[in-house]
Amino acid sequence: METKNVALFENHTIRRVWHNGEWWFSVVDVISVLTDSNKPSVYWTVMKSRVKDEEGIQLFTICKQLKLMASDSKNYETDCANTEGIFRIIQSIPSPKAEPFKRWLAKVGHERLNEIRDPALAMKRMKAIYYQKGYPKDWIEKRIRSIAIRQNLTEEWDKRGADDHKAYAILTNEIMSGTFGMTVPKYKDFKGVAKQNLRDHMNDIELILTMLAEATTTELHKTRDSLGFKKLQTDAHNGGQIAGRTRKDIEKQTGKPVPSRKNFLKLSEGNRLGQG
Repeated sequence: METKNVALFENHTIRRVWHNGEWWFSVVDVISVLTDSNKPSVYWTVMKSRVKDEEGIQLFTICKQLKLMASDSKNYETDCANTEGIFRIIQSIPSPKAEPFKRWLAKVGHERLNEIRDPALAMKRMKAIYYQKGYPKDWIEKRIRSIAIRQNLTEEWDKRGADDHKAYAILTNEIMSGTFGMTVPKYKDFKGVAKQNLRDHMNDIELILTMLAEATTTELHKTRDSLGFKKLQTDAHNGGQIAGRTRKDIEKQTGKPVPSRKNFLKLSEGNRLGQG
């Protein structure tokens, strides 16, 4: 899940999406934070019925079904509400966290407006989120750079004929297979992070090689002026092969494989990502 599409409230993750010029937040995520419910979707269903019976208000009318990424890394239509809608929903949830959450919500909206005026602030916020999660500072710098390189690549894909998630997935697997000898699903299985973002669990060398492969693929697109999915796939294959040869050279010199089973989930056990 991309960091820009989540926000943290007291270390709880709240999914969100920028839609029609404002943030829209996952209603069930907000309910989970305010109620500590293990079944926030059930709470939301019961709450809508209760408010309709008691106040004659249909809460679903202030929501929109927008696509958000779930724990399985797939996007699903999800009940979302903007800041005004969330304020209304909070009124029907008895919670000691209501007031601090309202202040947090107002702050998040203000920060987004500032980020639009100054994109550097968005990068600063992403760094802060990773730091709060316990990532090493030197790793964070590489991760932020990898996000920028990935963005450049997907912008080229959009312009050159691969503008949907299915095409992205195929091209990304082409790059990763050439670089590491594994598709994204196989690599995630190898690391034991099936429901998390793979790149958030890469060590320094893995991240650097991924950046090399994607930056090279972007350069190939531009140099060859590739248009259409087939040509983009060829470039992705070539970009992955170039990074893959670098990986093999590293493995030959160090005598050990680059792909590592270590991941962020093991940081608390003392296995820092940067150690390989």
